[in-house]
Amino acid sequence: MLTRKYLFPGVIELNLQAARPLGVNIYLIDGGTEYALIDIGQDDTLGEVIDLVRGMDFPLSKCKLIIATHADADHVQALAAARVRFKTKAAAHPKAAAALESGDTVQTYASIPAQGFDIPMPPCKIDVLLNDGDEIKVGKVKLTVWSTPGHTPGQLSFKMGNLLFSGDNIYKDACVGVIDAHHGSSIPEYLKSLNRILADDAEYLLPSHGPVFRKDAKILKAAIDRLTGYQYMADFGTCAQSWPLQEAYEKDVLAGKMPEL
Repeated sequence: MLTRKYLFPGVIELNLQAARPLGVNIYLIDGGTEYALIDIGQDDTLGEVIDLVRGMDFPLSKCKLIIATHADADHVQALAAARVRFKTKAAAHPKAAAALESGDTVQTYASIPAQGFDIPMPPCKIDVLLNDGDEIKVGKVKLTVWSTPGHTPGQLSFKMGNLLFSGDNIYKDACVGVIDAHHGSSIPEYLKSLNRILADDAEYLLPSHGPVFRKDAKILKAAIDRLTGYQYMADFGTCAQSWPLQEAYEKDVLAGKMPEL
């Protein structure tokens, strides 16, 4: 049997357990009599994930739930296959469930034609719809569901004691999950989610990419300040709220004012 590498009591992160990158952080929540998985990754790593779980002496039949933080393919391409292999239920926010059940390759980033990227996105039945304030009981452990949209409309986070599984909301370097119109990103919603995380008493943030870290107001404020500016930048197209430069220029055009050169 593999020695279980607990990151925190009741929490094993499978990249750390495997001592190799699996593409996305996958958290096993050990409730004693049963367990749950937060995200599952892609098809090409599912076999290794299953071997790790079995190797740590967690029977597949004791998996209560596989939870999608959101519908991005790097997090959940293997969800349909894993649901069958573990004989368990899949859970997601209703807005993520729509893309997952239809196998939408655009919203899930499974297909990015302009970059020549295209992978399958098998449709997956979502058995449990998760909304803000719901509680997930896994044996002796309880997770409280947070709806934290911004990166995607269906992004979820999960509070467990002094831990917050924060998805793609914020990383240790103050970066955030991609902001993209095809993704359904919303900068104002992102700011609400980041401010909620900032105001919470969670001591540690467990993101979907990169290292777990102690919550630091400086990191969150750096992201909040940056995204606040993004709302008024052409760089973010329809995800921006306005473009002051263009608005001012249009007023000058209507007034018959020539540019100052």
